[in-house]
Amino acid sequence: MLETLELNPADAPRATLIILHGLGADGSDFLQLCRALDLSAVGPVRYVMPNAPVRPVTINNGHVMPAWYDIIATPGGGRIEDEPGLRASQTQIAALIDREVARGVPAERIVLMGFSQGCAMTLLTGLRYPARLAGLAALSGYLPLPDTTEAERHAANLSTPIFLAHGDDDDVVVPARGAAARDRLRALGHTVDWHTYPMGHSLCMEEVEDLNAWLLKVLA
Repeated sequence: MLETLELNPADAPRATLIILHGLGADGSDFLQLCRALDLSAVGPVRYVMPNAPVRPVTINNGHVMPAWYDIIATPGGGRIEDEPGLRASQTQIAALIDREVARGVPAERIVLMGFSQGCAMTLLTGLRYPARLAGLAALSGYLPLPDTTEAERHAANLSTPIFLAHGDDDDVVVPARGAAARDRLRALGHTVDWHTYPMGHSLCMEEVEDLNAWLLKVLA
């Protein structure tokens, strides 16, 4: 089981947000976001922020850091997807969802959310999870293993709402990759709430406000 940082309400939670950080960060990266959200209308909410496994990252000269999967550059400036790493992290994140269900929060009251690499893992895991989730919030990332999505997605999450957001000036995950994820998911029939913001590879207050409104809707 992944190591997690948790914010637990005083009373039994009615919903859970599992939030996946980006490359080189850790669960504490999203403490400020959790405290900025106002989900009091939902009732007690548990926030679960796992730490990614520590591994060498090829694109960063093999330096060891928290990463959901390796990133390997090609000579032409592209990226080779680390499918074994993606699949291993998918299994670990799905186990966190299973644990929340075992702790009394139904899958349909769980939102999976992630930023950058965490966005990729949100889409990879959430679309394939075998029980309906409340929603998927995918921030500043992309759709991994896109050619397998249609065949591998689970029927339980075909209608799960997706919040997809990207910065117009993102030079880490270029906006075109976020737009490509939007287009692929919509072409497959998924409901995508698409947002862009005048920012780089980060979050902004307008995005947090839009995310808050979306969370209140999917957890109503």
